[in-house]
Amino acid sequence: MAGVGKLLKQAQKMQRQMQLIQDELSEKELAFSSGGGAVQIKISGQGEFRALKMDPDFLKEDPEFIEATLLNAIREAADKAKAESEAAMGAATGGVGGFPGLM
Repeated sequence: MAGVGKLLKQAQKMQRQMQLIQDELSEKELAFSSGGGAVQIKISGQGEFRALKMDPDFLKEDPEFIEATLLNAIREAADKAKAESEAAMGAATGGVGGFPGLM
């Protein structure tokens, strides 16, 4: 049974590490721009959108172009945040994904 106790302690330690990483990711802010700077997005490392700014001249463009550019910018920002999160979590777990039920 000593092996089970050791395994449980390791799991608890990993859970604490994961929580610290999640806290850091929620505080980390990533900046992203698209359309030559016409669209600027700020997003946390956990994917929470924090700010969206658009150049007033950009808003004078064709509505379909604006929609497509915004959608592309949002997708890219979300992908960037996801990659940041996965990299941080992968580094903490050594790429094994942690223990089931602890994340």
